[in-house]
Amino acid sequence: MRGGPGRYPPAVEIFFTSLLVLVGLLTTWFAGYVVYRLYADQR
Repeated sequence: MRGGPGRYPPAVEIFFTSLLVLVGLLTTWFAGYVVYRLYADQR
C-alpha cells in the first residue's frame, strides 16, 4: 500500500471526499431553498 501504515487506499479517499462534497452541496441547496420558500410565501 502506498503511503505507509494508517493510510486508506486512494479509491476510498476519493469516494468519501466525493460524498463529503455532495452532502455539502445538498445542504447548501436545501438551505437556499428554505430561504427562498420563506420569502416566497410572505408575498
